[in-house]
Amino acid sequence: MTTTTAKMTFEDFLNYDDGSDYLYELENGELVQVPSESDLKQRIASLLFALALQAGIPPYRIRMGIELVTTGVRTSVRIPDLAILSEELADIIKGFRRSLILMEMPPPQLVVEVVSPNQEKRDYRYKRSEYAARGIQEYWIVDPMAQKLTLLEWVEGLYEEKIYAGEQPIYSPLLGSLDLTVNQLLAG
Repeated sequence: MTTTTAKMTFEDFLNYDDGSDYLYELENGELVQVPSESDLKQRIASLLFALALQAGIPPYRIRMGIELVTTGVRTSVRIPDLAILSEELADIIKGFRRSLILMEMPPPQLVVEVVSPNQEKRDYRYKRSEYAARGIQEYWIVDPMAQKLTLLEWVEGLYEEKIYAGEQPIYSPLLGSLDLTVNQLLAG
């Protein structure tokens, strides 16, 4: 749901406060209210958080609800469902008042988006190109409606796509072989 019709600057977005508890993304200069998280989205993100811990990623490098500045036609700010930061990035933002990754900072190593109903275009198309422009090494699109996981790996300047479904074990270039299938992931 787009909230404003006038284009916002990044500075306007950083200072925006409507007095509500709503969460917003900035999409090419437009303020967009983020829909409430479904129970399934939260369960999927929590399961992936736990698997990242099991893979040896320290908890201070795993984030839910972090804001990520990207570019499109105008500056955008995305809030992925889960992000794994590099050691360098985690060190840079340590102690910040706002959990925000700016353009001049290194990108996260991995970003996960769980597709919401009627939001497929945002995750498969817009965010894909924005995350590619940031050089994010691994981008997961978990799609409960299509019952699949699209894993995009950054290779020589482009994303290479691998699609997982059903009982196929998921392999992550960052996390390695996971004891997880798409069916298990979508069961949360």
